[in-house]
Amino acid sequence: MIDVSVIGCGNMGSALITGLAEAGGYRITAYDVAPEALERIEQYADRTTTDLDDVTDSEVVVLAVKPDIVPLVLEDLELDADRTLLTIAAGVSRDLVAAEVDAEVVRIMPNLAAETRNMAAAVSWDEPNEHVARMLDDLGEYVVIDEDLMHVATALNGSGPAFVFYLLGAMADRAAEEGLDPEDAEVLAAQTFKGAAEAVLRSDRDVDELIDAVCSPGGTTIEGMEVLWDSDVEAVVGDALTAARRRSEELAADAEAGDDADESAEQ
Repeated sequence: MIDVSVIGCGNMGSALITGLAEAGGYRITAYDVAPEALERIEQYADRTTTDLDDVTDSEVVVLAVKPDIVPLVLEDLELDADRTLLTIAAGVSRDLVAAEVDAEVVRIMPNLAAETRNMAAAVSWDEPNEHVARMLDDLGEYVVIDEDLMHVATALNGSGPAFVFYLLGAMADRAAEEGLDPEDAEVLAAQTFKGAAEAVLRSDRDVDELIDAVCSPGGTTIEGMEVLWDSDVEAVVGDALTAARRRSEELAADAEAGDDADESAEQ
């Protein structure tokens, strides 16, 4: 049993709490300043609290607040060196967080699929952390990356679900326009994305080989793929990812600037 506290019960914090509760093997404390946020996840947490001191006895403390709130939380958060602070804040480096706490700091970029234990996550740490690795395994799939690649991961798996929702919606909407019941179209589109993603994860073949496996000469799929290959959709999707990556870099610059301003004020 791992004691885990989650600071911040917004969308991402709630998804992590829900997924960990479904996985089992965790004693979960949920912290938020808003009682209504705690009420929404009360059934999944072993304890809810508005007192930050209640999280300090947990083995892993998850900092699941917006980047601009991180400094405010860290001012009042005291963690011993044998604790782990897991931060998910976009653009906030481990160095900035580690300067404020004695705990080991691990940074991840998760996504909302943690709620259904289908999360894609990127993690950056100095050494593998057993508790964090188990949590990430229980919530989905993860990769270990250098921290300077977190901006790309933020765009890919952090923002990526929204891009996938958009594409899924476009396919379902057109199928509905072509006559399918809208709810049926959404189910088929969603399951198609799910199945295709599983094929990528489980198959030894790369994406291009999987496309070829679906495309029969003169068949329906190749006809549709010709439209995609002749369009600029690949560049547009890439541009969406690049825009998200740039925004992550801007958030990091803002965080660094705020830290520098605080240091100047102290001198």
